[in-house]
Amino acid sequence: MTDLTRRSLLKALSAGAIASSSLSVAAKAFAASREKELNILCWEGYNSAEVLDPYRKLRGATVSAESATNDPTMVNKLRAGETKLWDLVNLNNPWARKALYPEGLITPLNKEEFAPYFDKMMPIFKYPYDWAMSEDGKELLGMVQRFGPYNFAVNTDKISRKTAEEQGWAIFRDDSLKGKYGINETDDWNVAHLFMIAGIDPYRKHTDDELETFRETCNRIFANTKFVGDIAAMNQALVNGDIDCYISGGTYTASIARAEGLENIRAISPLKDALMWVEVTSIVNNPVHSPLAEDFLKYVQDPTVSHTVAFAEGTFNPVAQMSNPECFKLFTKDELMAIQYDSLEEEMSRSRAYDIVPDYDKAHDIMMEAKRTRG
Repeated sequence: MTDLTRRSLLKALSAGAIASSSLSVAAKAFAASREKELNILCWEGYNSAEVLDPYRKLRGATVSAESATNDPTMVNKLRAGETKLWDLVNLNNPWARKALYPEGLITPLNKEEFAPYFDKMMPIFKYPYDWAMSEDGKELLGMVQRFGPYNFAVNTDKISRKTAEEQGWAIFRDDSLKGKYGINETDDWNVAHLFMIAGIDPYRKHTDDELETFRETCNRIFANTKFVGDIAAMNQALVNGDIDCYISGGTYTASIARAEGLENIRAISPLKDALMWVEVTSIVNNPVHSPLAEDFLKYVQDPTVSHTVAFAEGTFNPVAQMSNPECFKLFTKDELMAIQYDSLEEEMSRSRAYDIVPDYDKAHDIMMEAKRTRG
């Protein structure tokens, strides 16, 4: 090798080392900048000022949160590359173990650190709680907090609780209810509930005949509904007597009216084929990890913060931490009434967990077509 070639090589190696060192310094600086930054993708409530402002002040942190109204939207954000943006994701129970973890979109929690928190949760959530674990039971994938039955809601002045629970989904197959019910827009739940009305298990792959029955059900239910709208519109119509009931609804939706003392507005869990949800909050597999992710998960386990989470953002929900006396004592009689605490344990015991509809995209297209053409 000539001196010129040798000098060129040494120069190139030196330049490469400097560039590598610069990149390393930049990477470390970027990582350090995230020590006081936290981004949360969630259902409403965790994005509320009541929950986040005390934490921002406590840690001197910059905390951003974005809420969505269905799980698939949030899952698809992560699938589209937004793992680089988010640190925590808050979803209904099946997504962590059946989608996000298998796809490498979330990372497991340290079991020694987080498993003890389950000891202060309600008995149904005791560690190892299935929906918080990987399917092989080896990894803890997230922490549970809010939960509740989610089926339909009624005005008991029009339809008694007993009748609604006993008849269940068959109520919506009764022609006498035509024009007397609403549909609360929440796509993934609407799909599941319309399968229930059709008498079909939503959480398995469906035959062509079953999808045709589902199509017929969607067409009939959308054609006969009084209107389609959001939670606020549904509850107002129920209170005003414009409708007798609505799907999809539960303690989460009925609690708004019940908190105003309107006990005749009630979430119904049918005696057969009732559904319920449990939120699981997981750490996103962000290439530049924020240490505040684990810290925030611990923060919301605090009894006072848990109570705040239960009543944040206008809708009210039971939380797993209510088994802790320090948390439960913070709930007033009116708050317990709002979330139907008197029957909560019994209703949860007969409810099946929300799950992923295997052919959701196909069913969703069928439902949306019925919605567009309802006349």
